Amino acid sequence: MKEKGAITSLLLGIPLGVLMGVGVYTFGYARGASYLTDDPKACANCHVMRDQYEGWMKSSHRKAAVCNDCHTPHGFLPKYFTKALNGFHHSLAFTSGRFPDDIQITARNHKVAEEACMKCHEDITDGIRSTRHKKDDIACTTCHRNVGHQH
Repeated sequence: MKEKGAITSLLLGIPLGVLMGVGVYTFGYARGASYLTDDPKACANCHVMRDQYEGWMKSSHRKAAVCNDCHTPHGFLPKYFTKALNGFHHSLAFTSGRFPDDIQITARNHKVAEEACMKCHEDITDGIRSTRHKKDDIACTTCHRNVGHQH
């Protein structure tokens, strides 16, 4: 009976230890709590984002928007779901070493950014979009590549 208790403790202790280790790594070494804020400096925690951060510092949007304004959906749950999803994928990529040095936006995140452009610039974009037959074919960054980040 004593062996069964030891095995149960071990089976519970290993996942708990792994979870605690991941938590300490995420919120200690990787500064995970900073990602819960709207501070753009949090985005520059990773070296591959420093160029984007420096580009934003030189851009016209620096005075009007922070990273989360353009790269997360509006609303508490959609915002933090996107941050968690992106955080998971970023952590996986960096841990496994599978990330490009020239960072690429995903289709989902591109859609989020496009929606943010359309929302903030609604007075301008409504007129442009109404003249198009297919409204989804417009990408703001096609013409305005350097607005949010200088490239």
